[in-house]
Amino acid sequence: MGSGILAGVTWALETVIIGIALSMAPFVETEQAIFLAPFVSTFLHDFCSAIWSAIYNGVRGNLKNVWKAFKTKSGKFVALAAVIGGPIGMTGYVLTINYMGASIGAVASAIFPAIGAILAYFFLKEKMQWYRWVMLIFTLLGVYGLSYSPQLEIKNFLLGTIGVLMCSFGWGIEAVILAKCMQDPEVKDEYALQIRQTTSALVYGIIILPALRGWKFTVGLFTLDNKWLFLVIVIAAFFATVSYLFYYRAISKIGASKSMALNVTYAAWAIVFQVLISQDVSVLTPTTVICSLVVIVCSIFASADFKEIFGKKLEASA
Repeated sequence: MGSGILAGVTWALETVIIGIALSMAPFVETEQAIFLAPFVSTFLHDFCSAIWSAIYNGVRGNLKNVWKAFKTKSGKFVALAAVIGGPIGMTGYVLTINYMGASIGAVASAIFPAIGAILAYFFLKEKMQWYRWVMLIFTLLGVYGLSYSPQLEIKNFLLGTIGVLMCSFGWGIEAVILAKCMQDPEVKDEYALQIRQTTSALVYGIIILPALRGWKFTVGLFTLDNKWLFLVIVIAAFFATVSYLFYYRAISKIGASKSMALNVTYAAWAIVFQVLISQDVSVLTPTTVICSLVVIVCSIFASADFKEIFGKKLEASA
């Protein structure tokens, strides 16, 4: 559970930092740049994260083991999960924000734990007690409260709905597949992360950017004038790598449904980091404070199996 909470904390930090990158000059200068920014930044982000993962696994002498893990059936399914959760899930998230607004996009990204929990129940036989479902619903309502805006501008309902389904199902399915794959002793969490980030970067670079005609814009970013932009992306990728390491470790230890409930606390932690990094205290309203507390507290209860906790304590006392 500690790993799951730290995954949410570090992902919130990554979210604030990547938001800074997206607001920098190269990504906001033209309409094309604004359209391509989420895709290009995600490609660069996952590419840098793959390098950070390679450094981590290289220092620990695991690169040969990563290749061995990839050649297994479970390793190939990790790569499939990377495509479902990375390019498909993230593209859906971008579509949702573009056509239905940021608040609906935040909700779409937050409901994936519920979908993942349902899938984990059927495919992994992970039980969800009634009180955990209640706490999960309160967590999602808290996330919605953090992102809600009465000024919703729905540009295209059909494309926005497709985006919601791609995002929520993509990330939910990814977590379930990963949980199953990491039951294989040859596919450890750090190996799975290396496969995931490398696969995602390759799919973005080989399929998505060419399809969007985004390579020319991407290559044009590699100038000395943009050195600070790349530094920000590299830092964001570092915290993303740390977050994924904690997230994958949580999935392997406590299961997909509990880990997803803890990971979604990033919506609340992001408020904290926005205040600390951007010095923007305007976000500290009674609504955001209450909703942040609801998200953090309820997500912990949504991931806690009280029978297991108190059962072990009773056994220890006996």
